[in-house]
Amino acid sequence: MTDHPAGEQAAPAGEVPDPRGTRWSTRRFSLRGRVTLLAAACVAGAVALVSLCAYLVVRSNLLTQLDDNLVARAQAAVRSPQVPTDQLREVPGALLASADLQIGQLNGVTGDLIYPQPGTRPPVGPAEMRVATGLLSQSLRTDAATGMRVVALPLGHGQAIVLAQSMAPTMRALNQLAVVLFLVGGAGIVVAAGAGTAVARAGLRPVDRLTSAAERVAATGDLRPIPVSGDDELARLTHSFNIMLGTVADSQERQRQLVADAGHELRTPLTSMRTNLELLLSASRPGAPSLPDEDRADIEADIRGQLDELTQLIGDLVELARQDEPREQAERVDLMDVVERALDRARRRAGEIEFEVALQPWVLTGDNSSLERAVLNLLDNAVKFSPQGSRVRVTLRPLGDGTAVVEVADSGPGIAEEDLPKVFDRFYRSSEARTLPGSGLGLAIVQHAAERHGGTVYANRAPEGGALLTVRLPGAPVA
Repeated sequence: MTDHPAGEQAAPAGEVPDPRGTRWSTRRFSLRGRVTLLAAACVAGAVALVSLCAYLVVRSNLLTQLDDNLVARAQAAVRSPQVPTDQLREVPGALLASADLQIGQLNGVTGDLIYPQPGTRPPVGPAEMRVATGLLSQSLRTDAATGMRVVALPLGHGQAIVLAQSMAPTMRALNQLAVVLFLVGGAGIVVAAGAGTAVARAGLRPVDRLTSAAERVAATGDLRPIPVSGDDELARLTHSFNIMLGTVADSQERQRQLVADAGHELRTPLTSMRTNLELLLSASRPGAPSLPDEDRADIEADIRGQLDELTQLIGDLVELARQDEPREQAERVDLMDVVERALDRARRRAGEIEFEVALQPWVLTGDNSSLERAVLNLLDNAVKFSPQGSRVRVTLRPLGDGTAVVEVADSGPGIAEEDLPKVFDRFYRSSEARTLPGSGLGLAIVQHAAERHGGTVYANRAPEGGALLTVRLPGAPVA
């Protein structure tokens, strides 16, 4: 069993921990459930508000009509002619002709109430007595005990006319209205919930496709794009997801091609090293004929050369892999300083080759070390193909269109026309370069660095007859 600290309990099945504390909260609704709940809640709020406003307006109108009618009939009763009764008293004629009302004449001195016989006396309270005694000009109230609406008007000489009418019909109508509004509102909420469910199901279908595609990619590695329908936000999301899938597919294809090419390039030096090592081991066995010193020296030199080639190849592969990583932080790069640093490094291994340099200031945003490595690769390539005592021309100049070019021209044999489109491919080596040291990745690193900075590379023939390699980069002149 698993022990839990004091005050904590294990989460019940189907529940997840609440990150705010030791309580456990139930699993959240799905997005479809939340959309349905939101639609129903919005409609419920709107229906409740409209129903409440409608009920209050109708109630106010009905009660106002009841009061107005009751006051008008009271005023008519006051103005009606006096009629003698069998008690030798004169009362308003309306007192004898108001069968649908409870009506009476209140004496403010004695408190006596005269009302039609047989009949029900209207409720009388302090408010009606103050009207009869002249302290109030009118009273209008609801009698809580009987549920009657009572109005009193002065009749003169310490008298008041009192009329009461039952509110039951009005309240019955209001109750019926409340029931109707409740039923209609409930039906509206149910319809809204159903419509919300249908809209959520239809609207989230592309999201379901994206989810299924993501699960398919995770399970099978299948990077086929998802069909796009419509032109709304979800269609744009699907399109963006397809772009991401395409980018991942391209990256995987580049990785597979790099591994295949690297394996092919590694096979030759490894085979040569293995052959040389087997010769040395065979010669060192007892009874085996010894190798001449000149042959042993050649084999050892060949092994050292193959090791140098492997070291360079592995270094270039590591550089390409590092450049494939996303750039975390860009910095302001002075391209003229980058070229000068690369020239300092290239001169140390250039021998008798001289550099003719013409640089103009240019700045851009990017990776300082990546650009320096690219320029150094261009210079090393030019040195490799230039004969001793020749010159390599290095130029940095703006083109006037928001870009600048770094041009490196050597004095070598140049590049054949059929090789110009291929010189920046990984592991590509022309027939003239196959006998020279190198991994075939230097110019590919140059192209990769240029493209990461929004630039391009291209190769041509220099006026001097050698190769002219150019890197074009966006940026701005130094202010």
